[in-house]
Amino acid sequence: MAMTVHVDVVSAEELLFSGLAEIVSLPGEAGELGILPGHTPLLTRIKPGMVRIKLPNQTDEEVIFVAGGLLEVQPSLVTVLADTAIRGKDLDEAKAMEAKRLAEEALSNRSSTLDLAKAQAELAEAVAQMATIERLRKSKH
Repeated sequence: MAMTVHVDVVSAEELLFSGLAEIVSLPGEAGELGILPGHTPLLTRIKPGMVRIKLPNQTDEEVIFVAGGLLEVQPSLVTVLADTAIRGKDLDEAKAMEAKRLAEEALSNRSSTLDLAKAQAELAEAVAQMATIERLRKSKH
């Protein structure tokens, strides 16, 4: 039996995943993180992108898009506290493309620094969603 760690992925709205995993991969603030059982304790911010959870004795991964948040790692527990989280299978490509278009439009028509920061954050989130959708599409083929 493979070594596992308990993983919880939580958003403000709901608990999206709670179970055992062999490895959890996600976009940390300083780069991609891979968390294995027994990992050193860690608390860090995460960027918009894909959380991949390798389930024990399965080839498929559980995929959840997060729009940022915090990661807490304890030796036997990994907790992802996401600002917003969407299961990979529930991502909507049309919505992500529209959000990207609106953010790019807001960037070109910005009227203040606050608008610029908000538009940049929205653009980063939309691009990360689209990258997650594309990666899911490729993994199915």
